[in-house]
Amino acid sequence: MQMTRLDGRLERGNRTRQLVLHRTVDIASVEGLEALSAGRLATELGLSKSGVFALFGSKQELQLATVREAGRIFGEQVVRPSEQVPAGVERVRRLCESWLEYSRGRVFPGGCFFYGVIAEFDARSGPVHDAVVSAHRAWTALMERTIDEARTGGELRSDTDVPQLAFEIVALMEAANAASVLHAEETAYHRARSGIANRLRNASVEETPAPRGS
Repeated sequence: MQMTRLDGRLERGNRTRQLVLHRTVDIASVEGLEALSAGRLATELGLSKSGVFALFGSKQELQLATVREAGRIFGEQVVRPSEQVPAGVERVRRLCESWLEYSRGRVFPGGCFFYGVIAEFDARSGPVHDAVVSAHRAWTALMERTIDEARTGGELRSDTDVPQLAFEIVALMEAANAASVLHAEETAYHRARSGIANRLRNASVEETPAPRGS
């Protein structure tokens, strides 16, 4: 009986934690991680302030948990779909398209979660800065690895500068995200798709037609 009560309490705690994180990622994508507080979350979600604080223990841990949750959502929305495509140029394209749709579809209301919090914490130090850096490095490494698979598979030229191409593609996507959020329009996504298609064509062993919609 005692174990059942403990299990029930743990399950309720996990549900409440997920409810809180569902809200924190949305707030942080628009207002930044510094906008998070136990008092605000308690008021907005109808919870006790002490209960919210007990789930995380500190504002810093709340921020770190929010970054981790955003990373989990990013993985589901952007990374996982690309894994369903065989390694090569098509996987690169799928990864880019998934990212653009993740931004365009406002999975987070402020656009790309990490674009915003990187600007917030890039010049700071500490665990939250380090978590943001780690997430950014993981994303860059994934893009480089995906491009390199296409190169080693013979679909991109052997002399392709993988880090440079990855940098340019990510820059196009981030520019589209920033312009779309600022101007509340989608033209920038079409420009990013066109730019990415051009760069992949230029790097391809055989010139291939651009995907529809680019």
